[in-house]
Amino acid sequence: MTIKPPIPSLRAIAAAVAVVILSGCATFSKDGGLDSVSALTAERTGQQIRLPAATGEPAQAELADMLKQPLSADSAVRIALLNNRGLRAALAQLGVAEADLVQAGRMANPSFSFGRMSGGGETEIERSVMFDLVGLLTIPLRRDIESRRFESAKLVAATEAVRLAADTRKAYFNAVAAVQAARYAEQVRDAAQASAELAQRMARVGNLSALDQAREQAFSAESTAQLARARHNATAAREQLTRLIGVWGANTAFQLPDKLPELPAAPRDAANIEATAMQQRLDVRLAKLDTEATARALGLTKATGFVNVLDAGYMNSSKTGSPRENGYEIELALPIFDWGGARTAKAQALYMQSVHRTADTATVARSQVREAYSAYRTTYDVARHYRDEVVPLQKKISEETLLRYNGMLMSVFELLADARAQITGVNAAIEAQRDYWIAETDLQAAISGSGGSSLSLAAASSAEAAPAH
Repeated sequence: MTIKPPIPSLRAIAAAVAVVILSGCATFSKDGGLDSVSALTAERTGQQIRLPAATGEPAQAELADMLKQPLSADSAVRIALLNNRGLRAALAQLGVAEADLVQAGRMANPSFSFGRMSGGGETEIERSVMFDLVGLLTIPLRRDIESRRFESAKLVAATEAVRLAADTRKAYFNAVAAVQAARYAEQVRDAAQASAELAQRMARVGNLSALDQAREQAFSAESTAQLARARHNATAAREQLTRLIGVWGANTAFQLPDKLPELPAAPRDAANIEATAMQQRLDVRLAKLDTEATARALGLTKATGFVNVLDAGYMNSSKTGSPRENGYEIELALPIFDWGGARTAKAQALYMQSVHRTADTATVARSQVREAYSAYRTTYDVARHYRDEVVPLQKKISEETLLRYNGMLMSVFELLADARAQITGVNAAIEAQRDYWIAETDLQAAISGSGGSSLSLAAASSAEAAPAH
């Protein structure tokens, strides 16, 4: 016997149209959230994030042009945001979050069942199409939750970009200071070798004691070892910068300036620094957004706590010798053993956890800003002290010593000994200037950046709060 397929009812057609409409409302954005991340990053670093080429490769021509000139701190950050593959991997999480958002706006696929029974010369066929009504009714709430998570993903991506910018700036200042120190160590080594050679000649003709000659040779040997250490430190600092800006091959031959930037005329004022941090810090904004998302997820949990399985659909039955029968079917999970109380209690606990974490994040942020400003102001004062007091005094001592040497009031070795005494002061001045620029970067990161572990914890709490469908 041939069974003709049933003609869909008007209700079935209406349900299908509703599904199509609902599915059409959930689409992907053109930028994938990158424009918002780029804007957040530009506000805090002055540099934007741009998408790579279609092949995923950065703009090599633009990169080569930037590497032709000696790097500045800003150009190093620009290259890092353009070329660092670790940042590209972090930005890929935006696509995951947006996919979850789009998925939340689409109704679950209907289920189709088909049954056939035959015996005694009779055949019975049953067909049914079932739709998830709970999922349909909770689409607006689930979209709202995933929308907040998408915003959280943008903040996390911006945090990674701002952190990369700060790390790049600090690596840049470390690299320039290390190069400056290595060049000074080379000058010291050359002077020490000349002094040792002069001492050897004078000792050969009997004008210098063996003790003084040994002292000059020991200083020459020590200066050679110090130069080797300084050169390695310069190489290590340069490689750290190389990793952050993501270059390799011929592009690693970039140039660095000969010395660190000069200190600003005046330090930054601390007025309203905590209030500014509360407005700009990404981890504070992320914690607040996570609390809101958790609260919305708590509402979804309560809404589905009593009934979280409710399916309804169209069905028909065909039997040999009988007219076709049409009807509907409802599937409901009976809350006999699980009334949803445990899931609701868990969601409430996660919400309170999120509230306390937000308060803790704000408290830690305020403390970090105060500490960072203290370091900033201290390093500025120390660097200025070396620039305005220590270095000028050492220069004056050198000039006076040279005058005494020219007046034949001291020997050449006394002149060299005085020069050696200034080595520590020169290195300390370079380090003080470097420490200031690193502290300035840390202060800016403390005002507009974020902490580390709270990001993953916030994302985890949001993920656990909402039930899956």
